Amino acid sequence: MASRIIDLHTHSLASDGSDSPVALVRKAMAKGLAAIALTDHDTMAGLEEAEDEAARAGIELIRGIELAVRDEFGELHLLGLFMPRLSEGMHAAIDTLQRSRFFRNQAMLDVLATMGMPMTMDEVCEHSGKVAIGRPHIALTMKSKGYVPSLREAFERYLGWGGSAFVPRTLPSPEEGIRLLRGQGATVALAHPFLSKRMTVGRLDAVLGEFRQYGLRAIEVYHSSHDMEQIRLCIRLADKHELLLTGGSDYHGANKEGVTLGAGAGRLRIPYAVLEKLREYRRSRGLPV
Repeated sequence: MASRIIDLHTHSLASDGSDSPVALVRKAMAKGLAAIALTDHDTMAGLEEAEDEAARAGIELIRGIELAVRDEFGELHLLGLFMPRLSEGMHAAIDTLQRSRFFRNQAMLDVLATMGMPMTMDEVCEHSGKVAIGRPHIALTMKSKGYVPSLREAFERYLGWGGSAFVPRTLPSPEEGIRLLRGQGATVALAHPFLSKRMTVGRLDAVLGEFRQYGLRAIEVYHSSHDMEQIRLCIRLADKHELLLTGGSDYHGANKEGVTLGAGAGRLRIPYAVLEKLREYRRSRGLPV
């Protein structure tokens, strides 16, 4: 029997993916995935829709979210897995994060306008689900207006770290972000650590040691951006800091070129055993799975 494959990091139209939550679940089913986690940026708006479709399709849906936190070198991302239904505290935190997104997006549009690339927020919203609007939606608008030939160039030249139109946003500290997610009963993982070009092995070692004190319990070892050496390094550091492993493609549909659901850049295969170990940990602590 072929091993069951999972994908615990995906995005839908509720944030910066191109697929609706229903379409995402249907694609996962068509690919034969046993389970997926929907981990949209700064929102849980698509989870109920995805859960309903997953129940009909017979595929496991893990409720998740992805949050950014500020770091001395910029920002790092956290995954909250096994999120409960939206609580009042989480609702307030999401509102704050989305307001920060709005002001940051408008600031970047203002910069781009001074560079001869005018766009309105309404035009950007046409490329989004109008929930958690972000840089990918600005990049799509830039491409549609002929300002750039590709999303990659939009990020490399303008919207990414060091880009000429990049504007940082106000973010919670790592301690605040981890404690917020853990307070909801989520299992908190550090997402794609080596996606950051500033990440080194020594820095990651220090980050994991610090974040574990706040409640970090896992690290995203398997990711579309990680090569085999980085995967091995993550596993070694996870063992050192007694952290669980997780992994996902970071699928965004058409909004992230070269990344496919379940397979990442083509060779990603995350076994179901990863999810089983996460659930085993949660059961041992009386947490719902």
